[in-house]
This record gives sequence, C-alpha cells and structure tokens, in this order.
Amino acid sequence: MSSSLSSLPILDFSRLDAGADEASAFRADLLRATHEVGFFYLVGHGVDRQLIDDLLAVSRRFFELPTDEKLKLENVHSPQFRGYTRVGGELTHGDVDWREQIDIGPERDAVEPAPGTADYWRLEGPNLWPEALPELKSIAERWNDELTRVSLRLLRAWALSLGASEDSFDEAFADKPFSMTKIVRYPGESGAERKQGVGAHRDGGVLTLLLVEPGKEGLQVEHEGEWIDAPSIPGAFVVNIGEMLELATGGYLKATLHKVFSPPVGSDRISVPFFFNPALDTVMPRLELSPELATAARGLSVDPTNSPILDTYGDNALRYRLRAHPNVAEIHHKDLLVPNAD
Repeated sequence: MSSSLSSLPILDFSRLDAGADEASAFRADLLRATHEVGFFYLVGHGVDRQLIDDLLAVSRRFFELPTDEKLKLENVHSPQFRGYTRVGGELTHGDVDWREQIDIGPERDAVEPAPGTADYWRLEGPNLWPEALPELKSIAERWNDELTRVSLRLLRAWALSLGASEDSFDEAFADKPFSMTKIVRYPGESGAERKQGVGAHRDGGVLTLLLVEPGKEGLQVEHEGEWIDAPSIPGAFVVNIGEMLELATGGYLKATLHKVFSPPVGSDRISVPFFFNPALDTVMPRLELSPELATAARGLSVDPTNSPILDTYGDNALRYRLRAHPNVAEIHHKDLLVPNAD
C-alpha cells in the first residue's frame, strides 16, 4: 500500500466460512492490512444488527440522563477507574480530551492491595451502573460476549497468517480476560478549526473493535506521515491492533497512531470502542516468525511519551490509567504516583 492511501482497507469476515481458499485469502489480506496500515474496516462479522441498534440507543439514553445522575457514577468513586468521566476529565499526551464517557469492564470482585500482589490487580473490580437505566448492564454484557467471539476468531486468523499455531493466543484470554467497553459521546466543538476529541495515541492492549454512529466521522489514522480520515461505514467495525500484538510479532504487525476530532458545533457523536485484552498478568507470547516475515518486522513503535511497551499487559494498562485519569489516581492510588522533583 502506497503513501497515497486514501481510505482504510475493507475486509469481509464471512470469507472465513466460504471455503478453504477464501479463508486463506482473507488471512492474507488481514496480514497485509495490519502489517502495512494497522487499521481496517470489518464487515460480515455476524454481530446482530438489533444488538448494535440497542447499544447505540441505550448509549444515547445514558448521556441524556440528568447530570447529577451521571455524576453518581463518576470514576472518582471507583479505584478501578470505572464509571462516568465528565467532558474534559481524561487526558491524552497531557492534553484534555473533549468527550464524556462511561467505562465498563469485567464485573469482578476487587483485589485488595497487599505485599507481593502486583499493583495492576487494583484494576480488577466492579462496574458502576446507573440505577435509572438498568438495561445498560444487560446490553453491555451481551456486547462483551459478542465482540469477544469476533475478537478470538480474528486472533486465530492472525496466528495462522503469521505461520503460528491457530491457538497461539488462546491461553492469554482463557482465564479472566480484561476487555473494556468505553461508551463515548463527543459534543460538537469544531468550527472552522477542528478541535481535539482524543489526542494522537496508540492503543495499549491487543485489539480494538470500534463502533461509530452511522453517518459520523472524526477518526483519523496515521499512515506514512499522512492522516487518513476513517468515517463510519454502515454495519462495519473499525478494527486496529494494539501494542501488545505489535509486541507479540516483534513489530511485524503495526500499532498505529490515531486521533479523533470533535464533531461540528451543533452536533455530537456516539462511538463505542471495545478493547479486547488478556488477563492482567498475561505476558504476551512472542511468535516465532518465518525468516521472510522476521526480515520485514520493524521492531517496536516508540510511544509518543517515549514510554516503552511493557511485557505484562497489566503494567501497560495501569500506566495508561494513572496517566489518563490523574484525579482518580490522586484519590485512590497516591502511593503509585511519582513525586514531582523540586
């Protein structure tokens, strides 16, 4: 793919069920797209259209709740960084992201900090759910189940395309995967000059499936020094790999910088990224690539803040949370914060 790439590749997931030749061709296209671009549109994924519509509708209803109802769920009440973040309450690169959101992770018991317990286990725990919108919980849990199915199948396709065993990644996700759904509303802030919705970053996990309201745009993906617009395509997910999959392939697969602009003044946009991640204590397997693929591997990307990719997923996840939500960190995790040098 050349530097003149004007749109993301489109891959049809249903080709995996269309016979051996089509499945092989899909895997080849998947490998090419994520080596050269790191992003693609996924169609033919089999996620029920009604579930997609239900999720977007309940997301709208959540953001229409009175402010005091949403603030009952504010993430300052959650040591696990779950719940509601008001507009301007998250940072990327130290700059303010102009969005409001609710973070929903795996519903588990909290792990109390103790000597010998890794700090990242502090991220395990319960979600904060709105009493006024009980259907959000059931829809979000169905969403997690469906997108987990799609994500696992994608990972198996990647493993085969890289010349590895199909089940290479299964163990990392077999017990206590740490996936996260983030339901986001971007209020309209952009006029003649586009304003930041989310600053340029790479995802720190394994794999992201993004649902964007039909007819909306704002996502941009970096490719060979240019920014490519990635507007929503009806029924499609925007898929990208994260730093842990780049790590597993020695940089052959590419975790790509991307950013989001606020929509125009007078409008807004709902988007729902699903971050498919392994258990917090997972050390991602390093795949042994063929000499041909290994020669084309670029090594690991440099984080915009010069932070190296860490081997254990939980270390990456905790670092990101502490950096993105300093107010929550100050309340619940002050012992983990590096004091300012005088």
